[in-house]
Amino acid sequence: MALNILKLSVGTESVEDLSAWHDAHRHIWKPGTTEHVTRMWPKREDEILNGGSLYWVIKGVIQARQRLLGLAERRGQDGILRCALVLDAEIIRTESALRRPFQGWRYLPPEESPRDLPKTRAQDDTLPPALAAALAEIGLR
Repeated sequence: MALNILKLSVGTESVEDLSAWHDAHRHIWKPGTTEHVTRMWPKREDEILNGGSLYWVIKGVIQARQRLLGLAERRGQDGILRCALVLDAEIIRTESALRRPFQGWRYLPPEESPRDLPKTRAQDDTLPPALAAALAEIGLR
């Protein structure tokens, strides 16, 4: 089974916000992809590129994921070499799962990864973050 990565989507209020940010920056990436640049290069590269995804934590709750397609070197304006997580442009909604804040990113084993929402629910109106967190805490979302 593939290993996943977990990352906070800082400043994002909803999956729609994440999607809008990607849409606004799409012109700088290869068609069908988005990127998230991070400081550290994953040591378990082979495992995450064997079908892994980047799971997004929005307002303290895992709410979506994007398939990991590759890793690429990116040099920042400060000259420091960083890692771009190259992602499929499709954002897949997942069941809600609470997560405490953390810095950077974390590995997320498959057995701890929330399931995708059925396609019929992918366009459901999103719940307010506090309600989504409360439901996730009691295992109802």
